[in-house]
Amino acid sequence: MPDFRLEMTAGGRVAGVDEAGRGPLAGPVVAAAVVFPHGVPVALAGLLDDSKKLSAGQREAAFAALMAGGVAEIGVGAASVGEIFRLNILQAALLAMRRAVGRLPGLPDFALIDGNKAPLLVCPTRCVIGGDGVSLSIAAASIVAKVIRDRGMARLAARYPGYGWVENAGYGTTGHRAALLRLGVSPHHRAGFGTVRRLLGAD
Repeated sequence: MPDFRLEMTAGGRVAGVDEAGRGPLAGPVVAAAVVFPHGVPVALAGLLDDSKKLSAGQREAAFAALMAGGVAEIGVGAASVGEIFRLNILQAALLAMRRAVGRLPGLPDFALIDGNKAPLLVCPTRCVIGGDGVSLSIAAASIVAKVIRDRGMARLAARYPGYGWVENAGYGTTGHRAALLRLGVSPHHRAGFGTVRRLLGAD
């Protein structure tokens, strides 16, 4: 379970930063930055974990607590499908992280970044592989990014029905791949991804 030790060791205002949506065939990549300036209440800490380990209902409950509790400062950023095509997915994810940190109410003194690559920030950074299972701030960021991205994909699904984005959030499930073959590429598909090109016979 994640805890607050990394944040306490770093000192000052520490942001946990994570992204959602590097792997899907469609949609933006979304990042979140979360600061707990006064620590994490026990009740809230019990709701936080790596978003991939939580059910949709658990993520929504944790997201609501983060938004309503007044204990967290939250910044959210995204990179579009066009930016993913132009920059590549890694650089687009780092751009989304940078935007998320920039949208915090105040700049952090230090940032804990999930993974092994850090965006260029005005504050010192530390990469933490598997950070969403270690740091409460990163776990919170992973939940915020995941919930916001999933909600965005559900909204896009209403405009582009047939791909199953409410259920698959743009990931390359069997149903999504079959829909791509049947319906073709939407404006929100990552046409630069090899899987999309191969499915459409472009390779």
